[in-house]
Amino acid sequence: MVKASGAFPTPGVLQQTLRLAAIIALCMGVMGCAGLPKGVLAPVPATIPGASQVNLLVATTRAPASDPAVLFSGERGQGLYTTEITVSIPPEGNRQVGQVQWPKRLPPDPSTEFATTKVRNLADLGEVRGWLKQHLPRSRRVLIFVHGFNNRYEDAVYRFAQIVHDSHADVAPILFTWPSRANALDYAYDRESTNYSRTQLEEVLRRAAQDPSVGDVTIMAHSMGSWLVTEALRQMAIRGGRVAPKIRNVILASPDLDIDVFRRQSQELGPSRPKLTLFVSQDDQALGLSRYIGGDVDRLGQINPAAEPYRSELEKAGVTVLDLTALKSGDPLNHGKFAERPEVVRLLGERLVSGQTITDGKIGVGEQFGIMTAGASQTVKSAANLFSLR
Repeated sequence: MVKASGAFPTPGVLQQTLRLAAIIALCMGVMGCAGLPKGVLAPVPATIPGASQVNLLVATTRAPASDPAVLFSGERGQGLYTTEITVSIPPEGNRQVGQVQWPKRLPPDPSTEFATTKVRNLADLGEVRGWLKQHLPRSRRVLIFVHGFNNRYEDAVYRFAQIVHDSHADVAPILFTWPSRANALDYAYDRESTNYSRTQLEEVLRRAAQDPSVGDVTIMAHSMGSWLVTEALRQMAIRGGRVAPKIRNVILASPDLDIDVFRRQSQELGPSRPKLTLFVSQDDQALGLSRYIGGDVDRLGQINPAAEPYRSELEKAGVTVLDLTALKSGDPLNHGKFAERPEVVRLLGERLVSGQTITDGKIGVGEQFGIMTAGASQTVKSAANLFSLR
C-alpha cells in the first residue's frame, strides 16, 4: 500500500486514481448491452411480409454456451466454430436506418424488431464451402467483419446484419467474432482474446482468399477488432511473404490502435498491402479513454488527419481517411458513427466495399465530412512508405 503524507496524494497514487476514474467512466459509457434480452438467437418459425432476411456465416473462437438460445459465450473456445444464421429485419418504414432494433421481450415481434429465423451449425469445411457457393453474388465479393470491444456473440450478429442490410452491399457476408466478455471491466481480457484469435482469423481470411469462386475480399473491423485484423494480416504476410492478393480492401472504423504500434504493423505487411480506408472521429470519447489508459499515446481512430505528421504520412501511402468528427450520432461516446449514420453506411455498400476511390466529401443530402485521399498511382508507388519508422 502506498501512503501519502499531507493532504495531497503522491503522483503515483494520483495517477492510479485518475486511471481508475477513466476506467469507471468507460464502464458507464459503453455498457450498452446490460438491459438487452438474452436468448435472442432462438429461431422463431416465421416472419412477416416485407421483412428482409440477412443470411450470415459466423466463425468464432468463443466457447459454446450451455444455452442454445445464446449459442456462444464470452469465454475462449478450443477451436474454430462456424454457424449459419439468418436475421429478419423489420419492413421499411418500421425502423430507422443504422439502428439495431432489439426485442423488448421474447419472442420478438418481427414487424418492429430484429429476429433470428434460422441457426445451423456447419460441421466441416465442405459445408462452409457449400454456404459460400450458395450465397456468393455475381460480384464474387466477400465481406468479412470483425467487431470491437464489449460485444456479446448476439451483439456482433445483429450489428453486422444491420450493416449488411442498410449498406445494400453486394457481398457474401462473413462475421468473425472473438471471445469478449461484454463487460467494460474486462478490457484487458478482451484485448488478450484478440491475440488468442489471430491465427484463426488468418485461417478464415486465407480460406476465403484461396477459394477459386471468390473474386475479392474486403475486411472491415471496428475498434479493438482493428488490432486483431492488422495482427492477422501481419502474421499472414510474415508466414507467406505477402498478404493474399485477393484481400484488396481493409476498412478500419474507429480503430483502437496505438499509433506507434500501427506504424510497425503496417511496415511488416510488406509493399503489397491491401488498400486501406480509415474512419476517424476526433470526438470519439471511448478512444480518448483508451488513449489515457494506454499511456497517452494517440489512437489511430482519433487522429486529426489534417495535422502533421499524419497528413503527409497518409497522403504518401494513399490511405483514404474519412473524418466523421462533424457528424452527430445517437452514441454518447461517438464510437459507432460508421454503422449508425445512414450516409456512412450507404457509402460502405455503394463505394468502399467495391473498392471505388472516393474523390469528394459530399455523402448524402445535406451532409458533408472530411475526406483525404491520394490518387491510385500514388497509392501503388508509395504504399511501402506508410508510417515509416523514424
